[in-house]
Amino acid sequence: MDLHEKALEALLRPAGSGLYLVSTGRALVEAFQARFYGAQKEEEVLEAHRSALRRVGKARIAMIGLPSDAGAGFRRGANLGPLGLREALLEMPDWQDFVEAHGIVDVGDIFVVPQFLSEAMLSDAQQEASRRALYGDPLAPWPVAPLEMAEVVIRALLEINPTLRILALGGDHSLSWPVVSTLIPRHNSIGILHIDAHTDLLSERLGVRICFATWAYHANELLGRGGRLVQVGIRASRYAREHWEKTLGVRQMWAKEFLADPQKGIETLIAWLKEAGIKRLYISNDIDGTDALWADATGTPEPHGLWPEHVEALIRHAGEAFEIVGGDLVEVAPPLSASKTTTETGARYLRAMLEVMARC
Repeated sequence: MDLHEKALEALLRPAGSGLYLVSTGRALVEAFQARFYGAQKEEEVLEAHRSALRRVGKARIAMIGLPSDAGAGFRRGANLGPLGLREALLEMPDWQDFVEAHGIVDVGDIFVVPQFLSEAMLSDAQQEASRRALYGDPLAPWPVAPLEMAEVVIRALLEINPTLRILALGGDHSLSWPVVSTLIPRHNSIGILHIDAHTDLLSERLGVRICFATWAYHANELLGRGGRLVQVGIRASRYAREHWEKTLGVRQMWAKEFLADPQKGIETLIAWLKEAGIKRLYISNDIDGTDALWADATGTPEPHGLWPEHVEALIRHAGEAFEIVGGDLVEVAPPLSASKTTTETGARYLRAMLEVMARC
């Protein structure tokens, strides 16, 4: 087993097991895993997960869950997003056939210590104690906070299979950072299409460098500005559109403008990206970019947003115009609503994302 395979084995768990559970909630996860892996016993689930990891080298797309909401802002619950989204995907009658036909492998979850976000927030003593708890060795070479763990895993996946596309399931929006910060240096002419009610363009929030409200700022800096970050669906911002575009060189289409003529909005967004010289694209989809009527199970639901058919059409048109090298769906928080509408909408988006990624 080489170093990259060891990283995957150390940092990943079967889908659903990224949540640390002792008793409460455990039966829920076990029932999900029985359906997802077709396995009842723990060892059978672990072997099914190991089998999935062995398929990474020949896969086209890797799905990965990051069940963390430590980087969120208002209401919590996005740690259950990956589980809820996968459950909704399983409800699609042709899901297993779809996975096999498109070369999709679900590599499971980052194993999250729920109180942690980034290594920078942890003392040396805490890092050593958590490495002992997670890996049995206080000097183990692996990080213990989810953002750095995700970065190590994504780098390992791409070392094993350089053409692999990454689709991340959140979790709060901070998870976009380890994905984009890994992908951007690997691809020329790459841009980001960001669907969200919020800009996420703060340079820091209460002294925290990377979180739900800052990841896009740092991604834009890594891209080199120049309109390579395009945002759509914005409607909850402290500042007007002109502030963000003039100070940071982003392009924005607020929800009201898009909703006035969705087809023209899609065409304009694609044109902006082409004008910036974009050939490859990362799509970051915050579920609150969608109107709260279809996305109430999220930490910051907002009215007057995009409709599901708008978002899906945008994803599909982007997939026709650009090579989609990665993406994410974040901020789905199933406990915040009794309805399954949000997870069903999210599964619809994931399906569209997987289809356009598989075409590349």
